[in-house]
Formats: sequence, structure tokens, C-alpha cells
Amino acid sequence: MLGLHEDTEILGSQYGNDPYRSVVPPIYLSVAYDYITDDNAVRDDKGRVVRYSRETNPSLRPLEKAVAALEGADDALAFSSGMGAIAVSLLALLKRGARVLTLKEMYGVTIQLLQDLVNLVGGSLVKVYPSTEEVINELTGGKYDVAVLEVMTNPTLKVVDLREIGRAAKEAGTRLIVDNTFTTPLLVRPLRLGASVVVHSSTKYLAGHNDVVGGIAAASASEVKDLYEWRGKLGTVQPPFEAYLTYRGLKTLSLRFERQSRTAMALAEFLHDCSKVATVYYPGLPDSPYHEVASRLFERPLYGGVLSFTLRGGPEAALRFVKALRVARVAPSLGGTETLVTLPAFTASSHISPEERRALGIEESLVRVSVGLEDEGDLVEDFGKALESIS
Repeated sequence: MLGLHEDTEILGSQYGNDPYRSVVPPIYLSVAYDYITDDNAVRDDKGRVVRYSRETNPSLRPLEKAVAALEGADDALAFSSGMGAIAVSLLALLKRGARVLTLKEMYGVTIQLLQDLVNLVGGSLVKVYPSTEEVINELTGGKYDVAVLEVMTNPTLKVVDLREIGRAAKEAGTRLIVDNTFTTPLLVRPLRLGASVVVHSSTKYLAGHNDVVGGIAAASASEVKDLYEWRGKLGTVQPPFEAYLTYRGLKTLSLRFERQSRTAMALAEFLHDCSKVATVYYPGLPDSPYHEVASRLFERPLYGGVLSFTLRGGPEAALRFVKALRVARVAPSLGGTETLVTLPAFTASSHISPEERRALGIEESLVRVSVGLEDEGDLVEDFGKALESIS
């Protein structure tokens, strides 16, 4: 499959898995497989014994191979959730007394999990403002064993220069875990920029239809070997039907992501010129402080399907706005076919202290939008009418 475009690799990665040569990979619902000893066992394409679905299942391999191809990894593993992928990645890398670096602005539950695991191993956790300079300053000198980052932060879409950070992490001997959920491998491939492990909430763009929960971790063969052992012990493997749905969604990732990104740009431009909107956070806007680094870092001229904005009327205006929407839905997820809107201060960022939220720009009037596949004009009209209703 070398030399093929990413879209072609996704569609071809299942070849050879089915003795009946079905075009679509079958779903294996069996819990167990014939097994006496390892010597006579059936093995997957990586030589791992297939005997019990808590360890692995043939239905996962098309998805895992496709994501590995997209990320430029040796292999990938599918998990029951994005948090499962992050938790296993951390457990595989954290040692007793580990020193860990992360960002003050990340998915709130990730920060909580990091703190809990660091406490369990008797280590230390340092959180810094999500800027390239601050991350590199901390990495310099080799203070940290592990660093955990998002390429584009949730929810104010600050973009860090992963190329420079990856170089600094390598020089410092720091293992880097990168959450690539918002940007997807269509825009950034962290493993090529110095990351040790890249993780996704595949619930979001990879599956892409708001109908399946899952996670993915991709890495080198040696890293995946450790992750595989932890996944089996913890029972965080993705069930076969969910893996089938995720792979089914992955086939249209490129088409969906481009449409969502272009609609997000149009909506950001509309909100940027609206008098009732105080600030729009979207790296695609030319006056965004992250436009230059995003344009340089991203592999395609796209900036993702998520944007955020604050309203001049404060929290009350934000509440009236979301209640007035008719096309967009108010729900806490992203990356699917439906446009979803949420108030981060009350959802994903609620675990961040109020003081840190204010410093990061996560105000109670902040609205996060995950753009779906609705008609661009219908969305702009819906947002326009909702804004009119808050006067």
C-alpha cells in the first residue's frame, strides 16, 4: 500500500482479512476462538494470538490498520472510548515519581485523569499556558518524563507549533502524548513531528456520525506492544460492532472534514462581523493570533470544523442564544454530521478552576460550535436569527 493517497489506503486496508473476499469487513461477534496452546492458535496480521475478545477481535483490525496508515504509525489500537485510549497510554508511560507536563487548557477530564494518575505514582504535574514558547521553556533542560498536549486546544482553539515542541521534547528525552482529535491526521500527523503516542476520541471526527463511542491510540511497534498488554488487562478494547461503525465512518472522513471546515470558516466570518459577538476563536481567520502557525503546521489549507465565540451580553445572552437555535442542536460532543453547540464553562471545561478559565478566555459567555454537514446558508441564517433574539 506504500505510495497511495490516504483516502485510498483507508479503503484498501481491510484486504486479506476475509476468506470470502467480502468488500466490507465482516463483524466478528464471537467472544472466544479455538485455542489449545499458542503453537496452534490463530494469529492476527501482527502475530498476536486471537483467542478472547477482551484482548483483540478481528473486527478491530481494519479500523486499526487504517488509522495507523493515516497517522504514519506502525500500528494502532481501538479502545472503548477516547478516555480509555488516553488512560492506557498514560499507564504504559508513567513510572513511579514521573514528572509530567501538560496544558492548562485541555479537555477537562483529561486534566483530571492526569492529576489522579500522577498522584497514584507519586509524581508531579505541571500545567502551563498553551503557547509554544511556554511549553518549550519547560521542556528545556530535561525536567519531564512525559508531556501531554492537544494540537488545537479545547475550547478556544489555541494552536501550538508541534514541530518545534516535538524537537524540544526529543532533545529533552521527554515522551510526548498528543491528542489529535480536533485536527485529525488530515491536518497534522504528530508521530512524524516527535510524538511517542497519538490518541483520538474516535467518537468525534473519525467515526463522525454521533452514534458510536470509541478511542484510538497509534504509535511505533514497541509502544503498541505495551499498550496492547495494558488494554487487555484493563478490558478497554473496543467492541466489534462499534469498531465496524467507526471504520465505516472513517471512509468518509476526508469528505466530511473538508465540508465541515469550509462551513466553519464561513460561519466564523459571519460571526466575526456581528456586533453582538465580542470575540471569535478560529485559526482560519486571518486576524487570529494562531493563523500563521496553523497555516504553517497543517498539511491541508483547512482549519477544522470547530469554532468558539463569546457574546457581549454575558452568560445570560449565551443561554438565550443557544435556546433560540433551531437547526443546530445543544449537546456536548463534536465532529459528527449534526451541528452541535455547547457552553464549555458548564461542560467540558467545568473542571478547570474559574481563575484559570478566565485567564484562558473560557468565559461563561463562550459558545463552542462543532459544525456538521447542514447547508452553510441554513446554519448562518439559524445563527443570525438566534443572535437577533438576544437583543
